[in-house]
Amino acid sequence: MISEELLDQFRLEGTKVRVIRDADPINDIKGYVMAWNDQLVMLKKLNKKVLKLDRQYQYQPWDLPR
Repeated sequence: MISEELLDQFRLEGTKVRVIRDADPINDIKGYVMAWNDQLVMLKKLNKKVLKLDRQYQYQPWDLPR
């Protein structure tokens, strides 16, 4: 599970993040962290749609290799 500090850092810096949901890179989601709670992270995609994703997924900056 991703830490509160890392989520806050992503949100404050406006870092584009990659959400890795499974082994297939096609299913990755990229966007910006908006808010979170104990179970979910609210992510704004590049097309302005908002998703609620589980905090159990792997979150990393988009610039880092998968």
